[in-house]
Amino acid sequence: MADGNMPAPSRRAFLKAGLAVGGGLMLSFKLETSSLAAGAGTLNAYVTIGTDGMVTLAAKNPEVGQGVKTSLPQIIAEELDVAWSQVKVEMARTDPAAYGRQIAGGSMSTPTNWDTLRRVGAAGRQMLINAAAAEWGVPAAECSTQDGHVLHGKRKASYGALASKAAALPAPDLKTVALKDPKDFKVIGKALTGVDNPKIITGQPVFGIDTRLPGMLYATYAKAPVFGAQVKSADLAAAKAVKGVKNAFIVEGLPIKDNRMDGLLGGVAVVADSWWAARKGREALNIVWQDHPTSSQSTAAFDAEAARLLAGAPHKTLINDGDASAKIKGAAKTVKATYAYPFVAHAPLEPQNCTAWFKDGKMEIWAPTQLPQPGRQVVADMLGIDVSAVTVHMIRGGGGFGRRLMNDYMVEVARIAKEVAAPVQLIWTREDDIQHDFYRCAGFHEMEAGLDASGKLVAWREHFVTFGAGEAVSTGADLHLHQFPNKFLGDYKVERSIMQSGIPTGWLRAPGSNAFAFVHQGFVDELAQAAGRDPVEFRIEMLSRTPEVVVNPTQTFISKRMIDVLKVVAEKSGWANRARLPKGTGMGVAFYYSHLGYFAEVVQATVTDGAYKVDKVWVVGDVGAHIVNPSGAMNQVQGSVLDGLGQATQKITIEGGAVVESNFHDFPLLRAADAPPVEVHFLKTDYPPTGLGEPALPPVIPALCGAIFAATGKRVRSLPIDVELLKA
Repeated sequence: MADGNMPAPSRRAFLKAGLAVGGGLMLSFKLETSSLAAGAGTLNAYVTIGTDGMVTLAAKNPEVGQGVKTSLPQIIAEELDVAWSQVKVEMARTDPAAYGRQIAGGSMSTPTNWDTLRRVGAAGRQMLINAAAAEWGVPAAECSTQDGHVLHGKRKASYGALASKAAALPAPDLKTVALKDPKDFKVIGKALTGVDNPKIITGQPVFGIDTRLPGMLYATYAKAPVFGAQVKSADLAAAKAVKGVKNAFIVEGLPIKDNRMDGLLGGVAVVADSWWAARKGREALNIVWQDHPTSSQSTAAFDAEAARLLAGAPHKTLINDGDASAKIKGAAKTVKATYAYPFVAHAPLEPQNCTAWFKDGKMEIWAPTQLPQPGRQVVADMLGIDVSAVTVHMIRGGGGFGRRLMNDYMVEVARIAKEVAAPVQLIWTREDDIQHDFYRCAGFHEMEAGLDASGKLVAWREHFVTFGAGEAVSTGADLHLHQFPNKFLGDYKVERSIMQSGIPTGWLRAPGSNAFAFVHQGFVDELAQAAGRDPVEFRIEMLSRTPEVVVNPTQTFISKRMIDVLKVVAEKSGWANRARLPKGTGMGVAFYYSHLGYFAEVVQATVTDGAYKVDKVWVVGDVGAHIVNPSGAMNQVQGSVLDGLGQATQKITIEGGAVVESNFHDFPLLRAADAPPVEVHFLKTDYPPTGLGEPALPPVIPALCGAIFAATGKRVRSLPIDVELLKA
């Protein structure tokens, strides 16, 4: 731990300066990691200062709406001391040797880049000062900077005028370069609109699906409704007879390893001169699929199997501190409840798509991916070519939420492109996207806890039933063992059982936490009720027992930070006055720590005639000392809350090994008319800034369920929220 709640620096950076093409200063740096050691000498270009004074910053991480294309360059611009109007942002190329790990996920872009990007900007500023000082014959220490200029007395020179001279100077040591005092920040902390916003609102091409290449063809790809099934037959002639169709062919899938389906699944490709023609050709295929063992699986069967497993002995003990069973047996009061949540799809507004061109033995791909480098590798493996022959251009994704961490669409288009002598764009239908996702895994939790005579929680026992293959838990389905209330009770036991499944699962925004918060915060609410305690005070008392919990070697949960956001959200929401709310209206509260963020939320909801309406949500978060871009931060928090409220109504149902839901009519997103006001506050604390893509989502569903209980006395223990429960 470097500071109590921030990953310790594990990488250092080398900086190199040089003359930019056409003149000016180009700053390149390379992160020193063991994985990059073999590529020593390969540098990337993050910052270019042209002779016109314009500063071009490369955005190295994929952009899927999280705002990283704006916020990371802001960090460099601040230390470089240029006005944002002097900055141009360009998407970097995919190049692991140059950029290290390029990923949009885990809310890690800010914490992992904060220090390094500051130092790169500060180094560039120092070089420009040194160039000016040398030219003026004055000490560099007497010079200052302002909005892209170096100043000394009455002298003033623009960065553009100094850039080429600075390029001839040695680069300073990044480890010792002087950083700005945060009180002087002008760009960090300034609310800026996203750099792509003008293009988005005027309909200019910016997303993956907007990619256009000369002579480009379009493709659809039909896969079996039952996960993993192969093609038995297809009427290719009928598809080829459709006007505009250029080709139709069966693709043999590659063997499925470890029950993962992010490789190449078998199917039928149709390529045409328009996507509509390709889709009409697909409709003519009349595909017959082979039988597959997954066809016997269903939601009803999973529910029955989970009930059987919960009634029996667990497969494995994960945590066993103290003697929870004995403490519960001797408790003054016990509480027992079973919680469950379903499979959920990601459903980004832009369905999966990708464009590829196979030419002269090389593959070039334009992909709206969150994880380009593994995608590049899996394409190379699938085609049997060297990874150096695969070029991946990162294109903005129209929403990700973890779906685009899987690169199945990239593999499919690469395989299709190898068959046609032209660039080709694969576009999934909405139905393809919802019925062939990597779903948030369903789960079942049976919990029992004991309270002493004073209403204090003394022990907790939990049996968690999840999905997997053999003894391996499905992707994104395992329990986070570090999470609350682990280490806040001396007697705590968690056990797990696995039921076999062929349903593909993956990481949905705030993976795991988006479901576990509902389960554990919901049960804590029940315990507070049984204890006759205020739900906020009950939580604070539990948190106060343990000042710090080591989450892993690089993270520590600091209880005071969570207690503080709980206190403030209670104050901001008027929690103490909730008894004055009208009949049928209630408030619920929850907190959660994930992705280095501390969040507490209060939901006010009204239940009328068997339906609920969220009146308002209050959010208080602690993500450290600085909010890099308040506009993007607000967007992330409000988006997370609305996303979570939508998840409270969603489910994916399995019948015959296939997904029943197909589009937004039966898998609804939260509509604008149902979106409540979301009031957001940030507590500034003395810790480095951390990310915001995920940690605001988990508390909102349990807070909503708490509000429904306060309004009706009916406890929601299963998602999606059953409105029939509210009618009873």
